[in-house]
Amino acid sequence: MISSLRVACVSVASQPGRTPENVERIAGSVPDAADLTLFPELSITGFIPNHPESNHERWLREALAFARSIAEPLDGQAIRSLAKVARDRQTYIAAGLLEDAGNTLYNSQVLIGPDGVAGVWRKMHIPMFEMPFYNGGPAPQVADTPLGRIGINICFDALIPESTRLLAVQNAEIVLFPFAADPAQGWADWARVALQARCQENGVFGVAVNYEGAVEACGVSQRFPGGSLCIGPRGDVIGEHQSIYEIRREVLQAARGAPEYLYRFRRPELYGPLAMPSRETD
Repeated sequence: MISSLRVACVSVASQPGRTPENVERIAGSVPDAADLTLFPELSITGFIPNHPESNHERWLREALAFARSIAEPLDGQAIRSLAKVARDRQTYIAAGLLEDAGNTLYNSQVLIGPDGVAGVWRKMHIPMFEMPFYNGGPAPQVADTPLGRIGINICFDALIPESTRLLAVQNAEIVLFPFAADPAQGWADWARVALQARCQENGVFGVAVNYEGAVEACGVSQRFPGGSLCIGPRGDVIGEHQSIYEIRREVLQAARGAPEYLYRFRRPELYGPLAMPSRETD
């Protein structure tokens, strides 16, 4: 990665189904001082609230039809508009969308740079209330950019250790964590422990941002508290609730050169059973 990288975190209040307005809001929120700006999960197309309190079947049918109607292809107008912003501003933008992949839908995060789309990540682990909308995505790849080697884990993926390890084995240096979560105890308090573990066990920088504001669709509403976090490769908290974080290559090098660098102690030859279906014991 470059010697010093400035990552902005912007919790835009995107609305489901209002994609042109959301894209305009995203485009207007990219700071001049940032090398990369991270926006939350589903920030382009908006988050569809998914906690109906009654008449579940009616809600499900309506919500599924709504999801299909607002889904965006990767070569659609929303991505083209943000690609122009990234090109004109010579910067990188990471934003999320409900992706229309033809016969399936994905919860995806796209990294766009001056030369166009640098990478696409599809949420792998889908929590129960989101299962009607999204298919689980494939193993994530790392984008080798002029800024550094960047990977993404989307929201719930961050709680599953293997998600970030799949990026670490490709020598990821920076992992972006876009969220749309409204835990009762406060987003930062809820997310911090998991993110610290993911960064320390893999020796990577982690930058996270959460969705902000109230959303409403199909008779259901939900409110998100926003927030951001930056975690160092030793699992230390670099900062919370800041608009821009600076991360430095020398910090990554020092962490990976320390005796406590956990990744160096991996024993892949022992881990075969981890990839096998679980079996009940007698």
